[in-house]
Amino acid sequence: MEIIFGFIAGIVSALGMGGGTILILLLTIFMGIEQHVSQATNLIFFVPTSIAAIIMNIKNKKINWKISKTIVIYGIIGAIIGSIISINLETKILKKVFGIFLFIIAFFQIYEIYTSYTKSKKTNNKNMKT
Repeated sequence: MEIIFGFIAGIVSALGMGGGTILILLLTIFMGIEQHVSQATNLIFFVPTSIAAIIMNIKNKKINWKISKTIVIYGIIGAIIGSIISINLETKILKKVFGIFLFIIAFFQIYEIYTSYTKSKKTNNKNMKT
């Protein structure tokens, strides 16, 4: 089971869609692992998969180094603060916060798909008229 979960999360992670989010869901739902442990396991998973993705993106010249430096600095600060908060939250509350986070992501993804669809539909209608 771990091999399949790692494989799926690795693919999703390499696509830039947050493989860790998938991994946390798989570990908590299908393996019954506690939320704190799943999130900590995700952090270990994140390091080697990120390194692999970074190497591939450097080779393909896809990294904006100027933006990356700022994001990394503040990301480290945010990770420290988030870890402190997470450690001090009860599992029940942490699950709810994680669920809300997933709901917000889903909402924005659906909204983006909808706006993209309506925009392409308008473009197709204009092309048909001319």
